[in-house]
Amino acid sequence: MFVTSPDGNDVQEKLHRLELLVRQAERLPDPAARDHARELVQALLDLHAAGLERLLGHVAAAGESGDAILGACTADDEVSGLLLLHGLHPVSLEDRVRQALGQVRPFLRSHGGTVELLGTEDGVVRLRFDGGCGCGSSTAAVRNAIEEAVYGRAPDVAAVEIEGLEEVPESNGAARFALPLV
Repeated sequence: MFVTSPDGNDVQEKLHRLELLVRQAERLPDPAARDHARELVQALLDLHAAGLERLLGHVAAAGESGDAILGACTADDEVSGLLLLHGLHPVSLEDRVRQALGQVRPFLRSHGGTVELLGTEDGVVRLRFDGGCGCGSSTAAVRNAIEEAVYGRAPDVAAVEIEGLEEVPESNGAARFALPLV
């Protein structure tokens, strides 16, 4: 699925193009040219980070209206991603995970379950899932929904560990997920 910005530009296309250009620069045969390209990209990132940090300062100084603007910015995937890239995201990792879990809870309830945040440490999110119907396909859907919600709101998460959803081998050797029997 491609993310499209409000002006219709495809964000994923831009990211793909940027990744391609970085890979091409990394393959430059001349080590001095590679170093120069890295330095150029880092200088550009540093400039953008400094500008975004000042912008956030102005928004914060605007009081309530600034809070509304900041809320809109953190809800925008493209802007939120830029803030994360530069280490400027104003919402903590744990709070973003809580927001993600809030978004996925109605779906989990429809599968007879609930999820609890146990904690975050070193980018690893630890969750506990309680309930569910116990069928493999439903469990896989639950795991997918939780992971997509968490990674969607917190792409800086290194891993999601979910207690209560355990992998069990299928007869054909493929893995599937099943809820533990209570």
